[in-house]
Amino acid sequence: MKKIALIFPGQGTQYIGMGKDIYNKYTKARKIIDSAGSDLSKIIFEGEEKTLQLTKYAQPAIFTVSVAIFEVFRELFNMHDVEFIAAGHSVGEYSALYAAGFFNFKDGLDMVRSRGEFIQKASENNPGTMVAIIGISDVSKIEYICKKVSYFGICEIANFNSREQIVISGNIEAINKAVELAKELGALKTIFLNVSGPFHSSLMSSAAYNMSQKLKKYNFSVPFFGVYTNYDALCTFDRFSIKEKLALQIKSPVKWSESINNIINSGFDKFIEIGSGRVLTGLLKKIDRSKKTFNITDSISLKKTLEDINK
Repeated sequence: MKKIALIFPGQGTQYIGMGKDIYNKYTKARKIIDSAGSDLSKIIFEGEEKTLQLTKYAQPAIFTVSVAIFEVFRELFNMHDVEFIAAGHSVGEYSALYAAGFFNFKDGLDMVRSRGEFIQKASENNPGTMVAIIGISDVSKIEYICKKVSYFGICEIANFNSREQIVISGNIEAINKAVELAKELGALKTIFLNVSGPFHSSLMSSAAYNMSQKLKKYNFSVPFFGVYTNYDALCTFDRFSIKEKLALQIKSPVKWSESINNIINSGFDKFIEIGSGRVLTGLLKKIDRSKKTFNITDSISLKKTLEDINK
């Protein structure tokens, strides 16, 4: 039996026009994106980058496009006799949970809209940014950097993306000082992320609390397959505990590389990234280059993936 891991991108991968090709060519995708509302689709296809970059728009946009592409994939690929598992990076976890069947699109979009609004508000109240540090594989060095600059504000590890890429998050002055220190300690590169706040840090505590209250109103379903969660890098089928993890995820580090390694150790060697961009495909190659990776972001990559995955 084939074993395929589905992975879904998070915020920072958004761009104007994402999903447009799939939208134009597949009725399934068109119905999903249209059902999200004309205001959102207009931002996705015709808006300005600075508008789409706002968290309250970026997150529902990424979720909607990922779901639309996934549904086209599901329509065209025979998913029977295949063992699936899923994971999503940050807000991409909602796309993974949708694909696994934890909730429907309407509820998922409502959750993600609220998540985006809560995080946007928390970011406005606690301005900050995120930076990827490339080339320092010793986590204790990153922890040292964060502690060293704490005089200037909050600076915390936000994403464990791969051995060679760790993202820090916090107040702008503290992050700027951390970038200087990281370069002194041997960082090959530092990249400011395309996000509008200090995500996955303690500065997001209010958003995490608000999300925990929001999630109480939903009844999740028993999933078709498990999802590896950002909070603890463990696979869950539990429709109850996942709510707590989704809330905690907002103010906690994304344990992405650990999640991917756990998926690989479970016997999965094929990964399909579904959604905008190829960020997760790139990270996967840094985690384990031996695994087969596919990417679906438009009709061309969809066709190629369907051809290759069936070989």
